[in-house]
Order: sequence, then C-alpha cells, then structure tokens
Amino acid sequence: MSSYEEAWLTGPQSTNFYTRTYRPEGPLKAAVVFVHGFIEHIARYEHVLPVWTARGIAVFAFDLRGFGRTALGEKDKRSKDSAYGKTSWREQMEDVEWAVRHTQEAFKEGNVPVFLYGHSMGGGLALAFATRSSAPPTQEAVGLLSGVIGSSPLVIQTKPASKVARWIGGKASTLSPNMNIPAEVKPQALSHDPEVGKAFMKDPFVKQTGSLRGISDMLDGGEQLLAKDYERWPPGLPTAAKLLIVHGTEDQVTSCKSSKEFLDKVPAEDKTFIPFEGAYHEVHNETQDMREPFIEACISWVERHLEQKLVASRL
Repeated sequence: MSSYEEAWLTGPQSTNFYTRTYRPEGPLKAAVVFVHGFIEHIARYEHVLPVWTARGIAVFAFDLRGFGRTALGEKDKRSKDSAYGKTSWREQMEDVEWAVRHTQEAFKEGNVPVFLYGHSMGGGLALAFATRSSAPPTQEAVGLLSGVIGSSPLVIQTKPASKVARWIGGKASTLSPNMNIPAEVKPQALSHDPEVGKAFMKDPFVKQTGSLRGISDMLDGGEQLLAKDYERWPPGLPTAAKLLIVHGTEDQVTSCKSSKEFLDKVPAEDKTFIPFEGAYHEVHNETQDMREPFIEACISWVERHLEQKLVASRL
C-alpha cells in the first residue's frame, strides 16, 4: 500500500492545517476529500485510506479546525490562535470547501472526479455541504463534486441531549463560544474490538472536550439537515446524482434511523443506504468481518460510478 505525503497547508482565515495526501502508485481514477469526526483526527485512518489508493483513488485528508494536529501540533507549525475545540459550523464548511478546491487543483492534470467522504461529524458536514442556503460553500464548489459518502453521519444523536441542556448550551455559546466543556465519547461505543477503545483513550490528539459553539453548531446543523435542509439538495448538480450513506445498525453515538430518514427525504436521483447489521459507530474500526466489507462497499460504490461515467462519455 502507498504511503502519504505530510504537509502543513494554509487555509481559510490564514489557518495552518495538518494534511495528508495519499497518491496511488499506478493510474489515477478519482480523488476523495476525507473529513474526520468529532474529537478525533486523520491519523486514526492509517489502515483505511491506503486501501483507496491501492485501488487507484487518491485521498486528501486534513485535521479539522480545532482538532488533531491542527489544534495540538508543533507550535512552530500550527496557527497561534488555534485551540482544541475552537471551531464553528460556518468555519468548518469554509474549510471543507477549501479542501475540495485544493483537491480539484492538486489532481487537475488527471481531470478525475472528486468525491467528498466524511465520518460522524465529518459525515454530517459532507451531507450538509450541498444544502447550505448561502456561502460557504458556494454553488460552484458543490459543482466540483461527483458524489458524497456519509459514514455513520451525525444527523441526530442516538441518545440526544435534553432540549433544556441544548437551549442553555446554545445561549452560552453566544457569550463564550470558545469555552470548552466536557464532551464524552465512550470508547466501548466505537467498536466491538476493545483495543480500538483503549487506543482511543490513550491517543494524545484525542481530548474529551469541545467548545460551546462547536458542539452547539454540530448538533443544530444535524437537526436542520433532517428538518428542512434536505430540501435544498440541488437536483441540477453532479453531487445530487450520487449519495451513499453507510451506518452500523447498533450505533450508540449517531442514529442509524436518522441517517436512513435523511436519505429517504433527500431529492437525490441516485442514493444508496447500506446498513451494517450489529456494527457500532466506527464500522471502519470494527472486527474484520465488518471492517473489510465496509471499506469495500465504499470503494466499490465509487468505482461503479466511475464506470457509469466512462460508459456515458462513450455514448
């Protein structure tokens, strides 16, 4: 499997982002922008992303604003005002648009399709990318995509916080948006493999906290997707023709039922929902009997659409 290129790149608001680019050794067929989940980072996908490049698909991944090395990396590389959890929905959308444009430019010589793939919080961002009523993202940026993949996306939590707590948190976020509060993700809820949870808890780039603004925006954004934003999925753009959502049926973090409900509602012409029976939140970190079929399902879905595009171009 191919290795990755590590780089610090300057993105929106002059923020320095920690990035990894995985390039196939052979012919390039497509490129994927990968967006990780809440309180985690891209190094947790070192066993996943190389599988894509082995199939001729490049991947650009970055630690989101407020997370991973972008927030906690070397002081001489990360931005001075970067801090753990310091983020917002609007900023994240702008950052994803930057990543999409960067990827399209980085692989423009191959003129390959670009797909957006996100997990958990990143999955919610990926689903929401085409539904915003105002910039960011711009309609032009959405048009650069050939498809969207949501892995266990955060639409609604499996066990939502109380409305009172959400209301208090929302009000507090306007006063102290960057104040961090506890935000526990139980390690045993990630995978049936106990080693995954142990590694998660020992990871120096994982902290069980988040900012008031970041958490409030994340939860509100997911709810808006299901309540009304699905209506703005643009039927005239390439993205709308291709949507894949993959979710573990026993996910204790994000609701599998809500993912299916979103997919049923969204006016995408080509949409697929794949439930993984018995799987927890991180299907890519599940036991081998679930992990490998999950990765294969995502890659083969992209490959099928590449074949369809090739056939259409010959007609």
